Amino acid sequence: MENPLFPDCQSETSLRAFPRLVRRRLRVARSERGAGKFKSVFILFCFVALIFVGFKTVPAYVAEFQLDDKMQETARFAVVQRETEDQIKDAIFKVIQDLDIPAKRDDIKVTATNQLVTIAVDYRVPVDLLVFQTDLHFSPSSANKSLY
Repeated sequence: MENPLFPDCQSETSLRAFPRLVRRRLRVARSERGAGKFKSVFILFCFVALIFVGFKTVPAYVAEFQLDDKMQETARFAVVQRETEDQIKDAIFKVIQDLDIPAKRDDIKVTATNQLVTIAVDYRVPVDLLVFQTDLHFSPSSANKSLY
């Protein structure tokens, strides 16, 4: 009589060896589970590392996006209100300080004429990832022309 679950168990007499076969199969299954645990731990480690890197870098990108948006708005209004370069620099520097961006006032480049306002900022944000440090480089810019 052939047992489909245990092909080693061929006859009635070998059914007495059934507990030994079950123990042997469980031992093999137990040893295979270790690799699954390692894989799970490795995937969990990679997932946690990805979240950590995102936690460290995403705020810098969000701040750059907000600065770029504010620079476009300032350029639009500066053309209409005929603001000077120093007034525009002061407004942008105030936004930079509010967003905790590590840029100096000298990093802001403004060109203002009657027809065109151009604003550019070039800065780096240091990111400490525990294993190594890197700098994220940002250079948002905006320009707006007068309609008339």
